[in-house]
Amino acid sequence: MCGTCGCAAEAGHGHGHGHGHGHARTVPLEVDVLAKNDGLAAANREEFARRGIVVLNLMSSPGSGKTTLLERTVRSLGAELPMAVLEGDQETVLDADRISAAGAHVVQINTGAGCHLDAGMVARALPSLAPADGSVVFVENVGNLVCPALFDLGERARVVIMSVTEGADKPLKYPHMFRTADLVLLNKVDLLPYVDFDVAACVAAARRARPGVAVLEVAATSGDGLDAWYAWVRELVAVGHRRSTSSQRS
Repeated sequence: MCGTCGCAAEAGHGHGHGHGHGHARTVPLEVDVLAKNDGLAAANREEFARRGIVVLNLMSSPGSGKTTLLERTVRSLGAELPMAVLEGDQETVLDADRISAAGAHVVQINTGAGCHLDAGMVARALPSLAPADGSVVFVENVGNLVCPALFDLGERARVVIMSVTEGADKPLKYPHMFRTADLVLLNKVDLLPYVDFDVAACVAAARRARPGVAVLEVAATSGDGLDAWYAWVRELVAVGHRRSTSSQRS
């Protein structure tokens, strides 16, 4: 179902030998799984909206700098905005430990062989995370540019992070990930003098997938450009709180 991860093969026919009867089950299985997830995501979204919680789904390939970005964000905005983090990974609590040390309450979700978080995982983790009403919840999704794009978590916005150490053609190779993005963060721009990366071509490719998508150039390690990222988060939170207040009044 998830292309490179083989989820459908595991859940459906369990083999990849090319027999017709196996492949015939793949599409209905995918539809069923995604439909169930979408229903759970809608319930998550309704709960978040009721409580004024703004959820950001952070997605990227491994090594893009998601965790470093989150550490900087927690340290810079934690005193201003109540925040919590759902940390998704296949194994270990290494990234969760880093986020906790930065000052945010964090709950680790280990997926084992799974290549993404889904709405059910988020719903089950929320009681342990116990985010305050009106808070920001960052979801650090499992690192890849395929499977997470398929699964709505009930988030308010999707942020795709890629670094200049990756190819500028990533938005062309993985268009669905960028097609669902509300913001693209181009990270590690402090390394541009040392790598072969065409920023203009990357931005054009991202906007080919998602016309008009906002792209911010940042360096999470040095802090370059992060003020624009923080402003984007603040504005998203302000809009979310206004919507929540308006909904409660009506």
